[in-house]
This record gives sequence, C-alpha cells and structure tokens, in this order.
Amino acid sequence: MLTPDQARERAADIVARARSAGADAADAVFAADASLDVSVRLGAVEDVGRSESEDMGLRVFVGQRTASVSTTDLSADAIATLVERAVAMAREAPEDRWAGLAPAERLMHGAPPLLDLDDGGAAGPADLKALALEAEDAARGVAGVTNSEGAGASASRSVWALATSAGFAGAYATTAYSVSASVLAGDVAGGMVRDHAHHIARHRRHLEPAREIGRRAGDRVVARVNPGRAASGAMPVVFDPRVGASLLGHFSGAIAGQAITRRTSFLLDALGTRVFADGVTICDDPHRPHGLRSRPFDGEGLPVSPMQVVADGMLETWLLDSASARQLGLEPTGHAARGVGGGPGVSPSNLYIAAGALPPATLIEDIASGVYVTELIGQGVNPVTGDYSRGAAGFRIENGVVTTPIAEFTIAGNLRDMFLALTPANDLEFRYGTNVPTLRVDGMMVAGG
Repeated sequence: MLTPDQARERAADIVARARSAGADAADAVFAADASLDVSVRLGAVEDVGRSESEDMGLRVFVGQRTASVSTTDLSADAIATLVERAVAMAREAPEDRWAGLAPAERLMHGAPPLLDLDDGGAAGPADLKALALEAEDAARGVAGVTNSEGAGASASRSVWALATSAGFAGAYATTAYSVSASVLAGDVAGGMVRDHAHHIARHRRHLEPAREIGRRAGDRVVARVNPGRAASGAMPVVFDPRVGASLLGHFSGAIAGQAITRRTSFLLDALGTRVFADGVTICDDPHRPHGLRSRPFDGEGLPVSPMQVVADGMLETWLLDSASARQLGLEPTGHAARGVGGGPGVSPSNLYIAAGALPPATLIEDIASGVYVTELIGQGVNPVTGDYSRGAAGFRIENGVVTTPIAEFTIAGNLRDMFLALTPANDLEFRYGTNVPTLRVDGMMVAGG
C-alpha cells in the first residue's frame, strides 16, 4: 500500500493535470484500503477474506460549472482520459452559484495534529482466527446460549489523501481492528432470541479481550429469553448507550448544512435557541487520539477543532461545508466529508453527549413503569417534521428497577419534544464513532404488542 506521502503526491498530480487541461479549479481524493477478515461458526472457520482497493476521485470547476468523476484504474492512460472527461463534462454542466473550493485563506497549513490513528501493525489470518474462536467459545460458554450465528475478527489499514488547486495537499493513514460475536438463546416453543457484541479500535493493543466480547454477547442474549409484552401508554423510555447514539444521528442530520439550505430539517429555525434540556452538552471532537472518526482536516482541506455543538441545551452551530456556508452567508465549520465520488457532504467527527451527573440506577429509580430499550427496529423517522416511531425490544422498568425482557413494542414521539425531555446519565464511554451515556426521555408513547 502507498504511504501517505505517496498518496498525497498522487492526488496533487491529478489536480495539476486538471488545471493543465483547462479546469479553473480542481480537487482530488485518493483512497486506498487493505483489509483481512476471518469468520468462524461452531468452532470452525467459515470464511477468510482479503480485499485491497485503490480509488481516485476528481472534481473540476469551469467557472461555476462543476463535474465529478472517479476511477479504480490508476494507469497513466486512464488518468489522462479521466481528466479530459471531467473537464468536458464540467463545460456542459449547469451553473451552480454556490459551487467552488473552500476559501484559500481558510485552508489548513503547517503540521497536522498528532492523532495516533495508525499503529503501524498488522494481523495475519492465524491471529484473527484465534480471536474469533476465542470470542465464540466465550459466548457459547454462557449458560443458556443454544446456538451461534458466528464470530469474526478483522484488521484493516487505510490511506486517504486530498489535494486542491487552492494550495492544500494532505494525507493520513488509519488502522482498525475488530472482534464480534452473535449468538442465540431460547427454544422453538418460547421463541428464539439473538444478540451480539463487538468492539473496534484503531490500535490492536486497545482492542478488548475477545473472551470479554464473547461473554458480553452471551450474557445479553440469555437475558432476553422468553420476552413478554410491554404496557401501552405515555411513560419514560431509557435508551441503552448502544442504541441511544441513533438519537444523535437524527440530530446531526437535522443541523447539517444541506438540510438547512434545502429546508428539510425539523430544526430549521433553531440556531441560537434551546433544543435540549438544561445542562445537556453535545461536543464534536475530531482531535480525539485514536478516535474512530478523528481526522486532521476535513473533506475540503480546512482545519478542524473540537467544539460544543450544544451548550447547556442551546444550539450553537450548524455543521457546514463551504457550499452550504456560502448559501447561508456563514463560514464553513470544518465538517465537510468526502468520498471518492461526487462533492463534499457534511458529517460530524467524534460526536458525543457529555456525561450527566447521575448513575444509570439513580436515573431510573423514580420510574414506576417504563421501558429500557436495547434494540431499535425500522426507520420510522421523518427528518422534516421530527416525528419518531420505531419498533423496539428491551426490558421493563418496574418501580425503579430493570426487570423482565419485552419485545415487539413501538416507541413514538417527536424529536424536538424528545430532546427537550432528555436526561443523560454519567456512564459515557467512547466505544463508537458517535457516543452517548444511558439516556432517559420522559413522556414518550409506548405501544405494546
């Protein structure tokens, strides 16, 4: 695989070629990835897979006209054809008054932040097989587990580079290691249930022991055997951290620049107003060492920095790339996200709700009747109105205690109301790209099966 320096040179070279071919401005993305994964089931290897890829994407501007092309053929002839095609397409494209590169004066210069995203290591098939088998053995060893859907382990390394004709060229590498296990419990008469556990880390030394991951999967599924039905009515809903992060996904989508410019957000006029309860703080930290979504610069070459998106319940900023910022008369916020094909979109980095003051047990001790949600099903969310309705599974909360499993119920509300009624616990852990502590939302509607 190419080094970051070589990847950066590749991206800069195609930008120079585009300028020579008649483009007024251009930017290019180079992405390379190599991954290895092993899956096992019932103690035997099911599959060993390896993939390698190199992709190049080019965006060119002719005046206010733009076109994007991409290729996996990086031969000299293919690159020359790609450049010619992109410039010809741009000349025929409709004008876009908001199109353009990020402002040159805002581009990142100097040494990037040290985020330690690449441990320089590798894992072979035998290593990954051992991890997957260890995870599955631990999961199957939990009393009550009746079958396995399998376990897996993977290792990957990626290099990503961006260059623009405005004077930016940068690249960085990342590694990732993961272990997962999925098992079943119960029987035909009482109904089979399944659950899983996984962990992913940038550095192999930070990966949780495979036996702990497997044991967690087994404990989770056994706790869900013989689920009952939820009561119906308005009541508090408590979200386990592994599903509560989805609420932040709906929130970040609602404050993304494109949603605001297209007027397709339920938070359209909310900037500078209260959108969460008092005391709730939401942060975005692209500089988190080893973070799964850490990055030294954004998808347009702008510097990135930690920020409070919500401070004490108040919405402080939209998430903006350059195009949406121009349209709104604002400055880009360093949240442009870029794939190989097309122009930038918008995405947060390591987004999280800050920990609250109460332990989860204290957070629920006054709930006489409620539900604790560990699984969400379906996509019943309207991004324009904020209306929210999802299938769910989890546990009853009775007299302040999480008790018996329940399944096949629905939780519903409106995201604006839900955010204002949200209380975070103090158990925040950074396990995913988006992280939340246990969350309590009062006043949701629950419909039992």
